[in-house]
Amino acid sequence: MRVVDPEGKQLGIMSLQEALQRASEYGLDLVEVAPNVNPPVCKIMDYGKFKYLQSKRSQEARKKHAASQLKEVKLRPRTEEHDFQIKMRNIERFLKSGHKTKVTVVFRGRELAHKDAGERMMQRVLEETREWGKPEYQPKFEGRQMVVVLAPLGRQ
Repeated sequence: MRVVDPEGKQLGIMSLQEALQRASEYGLDLVEVAPNVNPPVCKIMDYGKFKYLQSKRSQEARKKHAASQLKEVKLRPRTEEHDFQIKMRNIERFLKSGHKTKVTVVFRGRELAHKDAGERMMQRVLEETREWGKPEYQPKFEGRQMVVVLAPLGRQ
């Protein structure tokens, strides 16, 4: 097997016993890094430290992967002005931090008879969020709710 020392220098091709002897001289472990090549490649390293660094790298990759989430803000057609402004601040915060945001106007009971009020609410949301994000599609009805997904402007 081909053996590599902790600094990355090749020690050459040697038997398993010889490689284990070298690893014990360093006080480290012998780890097979490329088993499918001929001859297989082994490296002398601290295996515990190697596994720790590997888990840290995968943890960092997962953290970066989860950076973009879908946030949701729900409104009603009769949402009052102050509540509407709070919802707009939330949408602004979500979009500025790079998250897609799903805006939903929920209709209950007789509100379905006044879909135009919900459409006006959605148009107002789209106008006020124009500087932070843009809609991925036109607002559409899904059952008892009107939905649109806003994508942050900095990510397109």
